[in-house]
Amino acid sequence: MSDMQSLVSQQLEALLENENNTVSNLSNAAALIFQNYENINWAGFYIYNTETQVLDLGPFQGKVACMHIQPGTGVVGAAFAHKKSMMVANVHEFTGHIACDAESNAELVIPIYKNERVYGVIDIDSPELDRFTEIDKNEVEELAQVLAQHI
Repeated sequence: MSDMQSLVSQQLEALLENENNTVSNLSNAAALIFQNYENINWAGFYIYNTETQVLDLGPFQGKVACMHIQPGTGVVGAAFAHKKSMMVANVHEFTGHIACDAESNAELVIPIYKNERVYGVIDIDSPELDRFTEIDKNEVEELAQVLAQHI
């Protein structure tokens, strides 16, 4: 990571130092994201299951969520399938949006790469339209890089 690393990314790195339990690390990362970003109502992970070939719900903070998402479906599945970060200002205008929580209006989904493949995604929802910025996207991409070293 560079000297310009975000504060939340530095916090995550310190939190995960010498830790290698994936569930524990993702759980603490979800809590850290949920506590550090304003106007969000869900923060967590979907992990790709190579046996079933679907994204399974991982550790999160917020209301109950969809348990399984097909690659290519919704913002989570699209970010996974296209292997790129997605920032959606209004999820209700996103073709194929999956409404796990009707109160969510904006979404940020960032792939996590492990061994040159997409391991899963970080998913953050907000009740506020157009909530996420390029700065948020860049910070959460940093978090994905930190997490990749601890999963």
